[in-house]
Amino acid sequence: MTSATHAAHQRPRAGDAASEIPSSSPAPAGDGKAHPARPPALARGAEVSDADFRRFQSLIQSAAGIHLAPCKKALLAGRLSRRMKELGIGTLARYYRRVESDPAEMARMLDAISTNETHFFREPAHWELLSSQLLPAWKAQADAGLRPRRIRAWSAACSTGQEPYTLAMVLLSALQGWEVDILATDLSTRVLAQAREAVWPVSLAREIPEASRRRWMLRGTGGAEGTMKAGPEIRSVVRFAR
Repeated sequence: MTSATHAAHQRPRAGDAASEIPSSSPAPAGDGKAHPARPPALARGAEVSDADFRRFQSLIQSAAGIHLAPCKKALLAGRLSRRMKELGIGTLARYYRRVESDPAEMARMLDAISTNETHFFREPAHWELLSSQLLPAWKAQADAGLRPRRIRAWSAACSTGQEPYTLAMVLLSALQGWEVDILATDLSTRVLAQAREAVWPVSLAREIPEASRRRWMLRGTGGAEGTMKAGPEIRSVVRFAR
């Protein structure tokens, strides 16, 4: 990654202390999870009526396929209150009218109500199944002429990108010479922008096995020190969409 301060990302060298992140290292803010600050409460007296909740419930279900159970009334109010304050809107009924008539505001509203959590190599049992059973079977089928040497995968709810890039590391390591195409999608435009950048705090390196980290990740230097970036090989096989 290049900037005005000539920051860059480089391959970690063997024995480089920056490439060895102890598992006990505390993860700083921005660890790939969305931890929204507690938003201000709605203006005093601005109750969330059942009618307001049902309108948003129906709108969100239709636009994003997310079902908000009745017990999520307080969550809805809490997630939307900050944006409403920015716009000078004091009631959910008025904000609903704004969202309904403004596609850009609809996207911001969906960003606000989304919960994003991700890790590299999340759910280890899944990756073990892929590596020990599925990939060998696919390779055998290809060797027998029963399938093309091509993999197309979809990483849904990809958040800030750790899971699709994990998939890229696993597939490219095991299926050399194959065509790999990974589509990564998320409802949130905010996290998709972060995923496309493919830059994370270097503290997250502890989630990645050492061999994969050294092969596929770049270590930040200069103004980018303290970060790591996905290398060009894995970035080239992942594309993002909403």
